[in-house]
Amino acid sequence: MNANRVLYVLGSAAPPVLNVGGFIERAQAAGWDVCLGLTPTAARWLDDQLPALEKQTGHPVRSQYKLPKEPDVWPPADVAVVAPATFNTINQWALGITDKFIVGFAAEGIGKGIPLVAMPCVNAAYVQHTQFHTSIAALRAMGVHVLYGEGGFVPNEPGKGRPCAYPWHLALEAAQSVLSRRNAGGG
Repeated sequence: MNANRVLYVLGSAAPPVLNVGGFIERAQAAGWDVCLGLTPTAARWLDDQLPALEKQTGHPVRSQYKLPKEPDVWPPADVAVVAPATFNTINQWALGITDKFIVGFAAEGIGKGIPLVAMPCVNAAYVQHTQFHTSIAALRAMGVHVLYGEGGFVPNEPGKGRPCAYPWHLALEAAQSVLSRRNAGGG
């Protein structure tokens, strides 16, 4: 792909990740060069789709850290979207627990000044845990654009999820917006 803007899509094992190919297609149509990273569980869920996703993006799908001697196989990110971001991913990221590649990239991205967008995918029972709201607030305080609540992802009751209704379009709009603000000198 000849796009000059690079978007990292970093997905966790929540049902909307099964539709990540459609999001990649929309991002590419908007001019993004897309690289896909997944948690190990999300990669397992998409195992039969990984070759097609690699062909679609033109980049290897990553779910593990590379070895120190290995070269980086992705171009540098202009923006990273962490979506769907599970309860576990949001909390690990906010707490700096980086045993998963996508969480490590996102945590380091804060310090590197890479614009970051996060869109959770959690049910209403998980959000009753106080750590979730603490983590959302911490990520926002670190400059992460979190699409949660009104204008973003709104949790469903447990077992009542609608993966096809996950608002992927909001993540793409936010990626463009945060990159435009950075390029205009607005942070």
